Amino acid sequence: QVQLVESGGGLVQTGGSLRLSCAASGRTFSNLGWFRQAPGKEREFVAGITWSDGYVFYADSVKGRFTGSGDKGKNTVYLQMNSLKPEDTAIYYCAATRGPGVPSSAGRYDVWGQGTQVTVSS
Repeated sequence: QVQLVESGGGLVQTGGSLRLSCAASGRTFSNLGWFRQAPGKEREFVAGITWSDGYVFYADSVKGRFTGSGDKGKNTVYLQMNSLKPEDTAIYYCAATRGPGVPSSAGRYDVWGQGTQVTVSS
């Protein structure tokens, strides 16, 4: 079983930046996704990375502001978040899938981290 541990969340002002990390251990996985869930809302796809070639997919809401990356040596993926807005406030999760591709549906992921809170003040 893969274990995922997120870190890097916090409180930041509008326009600020944060970098989230997701350290993976255990069994191998194919790809990883970043999701977020705000109070009263469904969990939504933010970005995903194909572990084989490092290609990153983004949701339209974060394109140009967020950058995903991975370090195979550390088995860790990162999400650099710039130009943060109050609507980015949510709990951010990383998730791993052993299936193909980087699905945007949360149900396609097999393992989830515990989440890290990101709060953007206006």
